[in-house]
Amino acid sequence: MLLDRYRAVRHHSVGLAEGLSDADATAQSMDDASPTKWHLAHVSWFFETFLLRDHVVGYHLFDEAYPYLFNSYYEAEGARHARPERGLLTRPSLAEVIAYRSHVDKAMIEAMQGFSDGLLDLVELGLNHEQQHQELLLTDILHLFSRNPLKPAYSHAPPVTAAERGPLEWIEGDRGVHQVGHDGRGFAFDCEGPSHAVLLHPHAIASRPVTNGEWLAFMDDGGYREASHWLSDGWAWVQREGIDAPLYWSREADRQWSAFGLGGQHDLDLFAPVQHISHYEADAYASWAGARLPTEAEWETAAKKGLPNCGAVWEWTGSAYLPYPGFRPADGAVGEYNGKFMSGQAVLKGGSVATPPDHIRPTYRNFFYPHQRWQFCGLRLAKDL
Repeated sequence: MLLDRYRAVRHHSVGLAEGLSDADATAQSMDDASPTKWHLAHVSWFFETFLLRDHVVGYHLFDEAYPYLFNSYYEAEGARHARPERGLLTRPSLAEVIAYRSHVDKAMIEAMQGFSDGLLDLVELGLNHEQQHQELLLTDILHLFSRNPLKPAYSHAPPVTAAERGPLEWIEGDRGVHQVGHDGRGFAFDCEGPSHAVLLHPHAIASRPVTNGEWLAFMDDGGYREASHWLSDGWAWVQREGIDAPLYWSREADRQWSAFGLGGQHDLDLFAPVQHISHYEADAYASWAGARLPTEAEWETAAKKGLPNCGAVWEWTGSAYLPYPGFRPADGAVGEYNGKFMSGQAVLKGGSVATPPDHIRPTYRNFFYPHQRWQFCGLRLAKDL
């Protein structure tokens, strides 16, 4: 079964690059993004480095230069090509990266037959890691195409629409002591556990995410011009960067707002969840609305009871991305996977149109810095009772 899953995940990654030119797959639109070609190579480097190189006798690296080119941030694996310069890698070509993937796949499929349970667990981690990069590939190609004056469409998929168009309702949340975090059954990333107790105070959480139409009301009321709703760092960011709308929104003269998405430029759907907003923007909107962002624990306990409209857009929480009580990173380079990033970032919950469906679970912890918004990030309100 794991072998079938390996084939499916690896095939899907290559499918995401179909229709892209070598130039599309090479360009890098900003430091936070990576080229499609680099994503495809890096996830193969993960399997080659942590499984084939270390545990398969007689395996030879596809190319001695690739560990330097396609290591991401693993200090234990030595020097690497600078992240902001990944778009300068005009070589290897996309075709050569696909050949690299085929080389790794052939060796992995042969070797997996004899892997121990521990190594098979590492294969599962590698597949989930690849699925994370599938999501990043989509968000990064969207940002790249948004910078092209031709506004090319990645696909003809329709933009995300709201599952429900009714009024926002308030759902009373659990209170008292509850368990959050992954309970150890099935796969989870290390940062999702261990399971631990939290104290929830009386609160309510919104039945759906905030919509584009509601965000327009915030804008029309001077939301981006009134400092009183903003955190100090957020207000400084707004002024420094000239922020006056969510990322990818645009309007010509007095025309209706439109947005750029994977399907190209489209009229703004007022009922769809707002997306591509930063934590600063989400917090300012919540303040303007007389509410707040939910804590990670509030969101997770509500999701376990069937919180409506999850998975439409990543939802910012008011919680910092920090280790759970008892968290211990794994030994070796793989231990650098999540733990080293537990500083200065905020937690998002749920998932989006770009998220692999089996990654949408209540305990999943996505995380980004407060100013970042090229991901499919939105918000859901909460309030104290």
